[in-house]
Amino acid sequence: MKRISYIAFLLSSVISQGAMAGSCTQSGNTTYCDDGTSYTRSGNTTYGSDGTSYTRSGNTTYGSDGTSYTRSGNTTYGSDGASYTRSGNTTYGSDGTNCTRSGNTTYCQ
Repeated sequence: MKRISYIAFLLSSVISQGAMAGSCTQSGNTTYCDDGTSYTRSGNTTYGSDGTSYTRSGNTTYGSDGTSYTRSGNTTYGSDGASYTRSGNTTYGSDGTNCTRSGNTTYCQ
């Protein structure tokens, strides 16, 4: 869940690129997470070190795992029924998760 919350946070924020706590830090086009995964953006696609990829087309981002995320205003809707709403530097998930960005680091809980 943390990975999905983090991806949704990025999608609802700028699209550069859970109930578990964790953090991810961005450096250039790559984001490194404390669980060992990393995400590298190239054009409209973000590649995960776990083999996943996410490609943006308009307001929708399609995951190689079959998921999709559609942004409407400050809210991102997942194909799994979850939604993520951004308010300031924090994105709140309908599943109770939230991610907050501080500088280059994003903290999820």
